[in-house]
Amino acid sequence: MSWLLLVPLVLLTGHTVVNALLLRRPPRGAVTDRRVAVLLPLRDEADRVTPCLSALLGQRGVPQLEIVVLDDGSSDGTAEVVRSVAGDMVRLLTGATPPDGWLGKPHACAQLAAAAPDAEVLVFLDADVVLAPDAVAGGVVAAEGFELLSPYPRIVGAGRLVQPLLQWSWLTFLPLRAMERSPRPSLAAAGGQWLVVTRDGYDRAGGHAAVRDEILEDIALARAVKRAGGRIALADGSALATCPMYDSWPALVAGYTKSLWASFPTRPAAGFVVVLLLLLYAVPPVLLLTRWWPVAAAAYLLGVTGRLVTARATGGRAVPDALAHPASIVTFAYLIAASYRRRRNGTLTWRGRAV
Repeated sequence: MSWLLLVPLVLLTGHTVVNALLLRRPPRGAVTDRRVAVLLPLRDEADRVTPCLSALLGQRGVPQLEIVVLDDGSSDGTAEVVRSVAGDMVRLLTGATPPDGWLGKPHACAQLAAAAPDAEVLVFLDADVVLAPDAVAGGVVAAEGFELLSPYPRIVGAGRLVQPLLQWSWLTFLPLRAMERSPRPSLAAAGGQWLVVTRDGYDRAGGHAAVRDEILEDIALARAVKRAGGRIALADGSALATCPMYDSWPALVAGYTKSLWASFPTRPAAGFVVVLLLLLYAVPPVLLLTRWWPVAAAAYLLGVTGRLVTARATGGRAVPDALAHPASIVTFAYLIAASYRRRRNGTLTWRGRAV
């Protein structure tokens, strides 16, 4: 095994460091006078929406703030929870059934956006995101100069093998500043847990109608904004927001498998990425007991370093999570394979709806 095999790992880890140093962060204690609408789509979220709503009701620094909530066909009493927590401090809508050709979340988001026609800035939020009191204002201020900003919350709770790979992947493989400058829609990323979009940019891009059938509607919306001439950016929102995403392994598997297949243009492309990740990050620990151990140890430490840098930059757990990076990659490969298998078998569902 040649030391030359370390070159791609050195370059990727160095890229992670550069991105971490350049990473945008919403300011603390921000104030904005723009008209802002926080848009919250809910479907069967009765057991976890209360912290999100309570945090929204405590926002400051946004005098012209409206909170619009949409109950998207819940069967667990979500609407009743919203009324008991927020009363008339939010506007609660009853969602319509998605028409043919629409997936549920894009349709819910489109209804929410239509219900806030006077807002200058739209803030789309998932029900499991809990914001700090100055988070909405900070996100709006950080989005100045962009049509779409995606501040990533700090991921907490279950799934420590997989969840940190979200931030690690774009810090390692995506040139953040080039993405901001480039008009290419293919060079785009976003996380739907917390999106800040200007009304003008959203409308020019066609809104969620332009991504009505996209399972990864967040990334698709970012690309639509770029196609319409807008600018997008990613940010670290870990100081202002937390998100558990999934509270169990079965929930995590269901969540990831419903959409991972859509992260790749083709099945061969997915296979290439899986093989490359396994070779770079999972194989080296296996070779530690062979005569190639010096190169294998260096490769393993470079992978761990990238995870440590990511954790430090995005509020994640550094140790022992980073040390398990090879296991994270193997788990991720399994989830990709499971996603394609379930799609082939027609068994992909989410919240009771076929995907």
